[in-house]
Amino acid sequence: VQVAESGGGSVQAGGSLRLSCTASAYTYCMAWFRQAPGKEREGVAIHSNDDRTTYADSVKGRFTISRDGPKNTLYLQMNSLQPEDTAMYYCAAQYGVIGSSCPQSSRRFGFWGQGTQVTVSS
Repeated sequence: VQVAESGGGSVQAGGSLRLSCTASAYTYCMAWFRQAPGKEREGVAIHSNDDRTTYADSVKGRFTISRDGPKNTLYLQMNSLQPEDTAMYYCAAQYGVIGSSCPQSSRRFGFWGQGTQVTVSS
């Protein structure tokens, strides 16, 4: 499965960005992770194809993950962006079983995009 992200960029604090990710085939789980310089990769939002979602505490109420299933496309709407949101954002995909929970750890996602940079200035 090939995964490709788009939509990153630079924005001022308080602004918004929308990331998109397209997978070349269906996978039950899709997710957004991010990695800032000198920090470990962290989960931002995870989506299962039966519409279950989880968010990192740091983005709850500001970010929204959504999916266009027939197009194998995942979105991340990011509002009220803050400088601490600056990172490389990665889309990930993983097979799963309908009704099961998607993994929370990046180590359990097998398919990754190249990443898209998000920079938020104060």
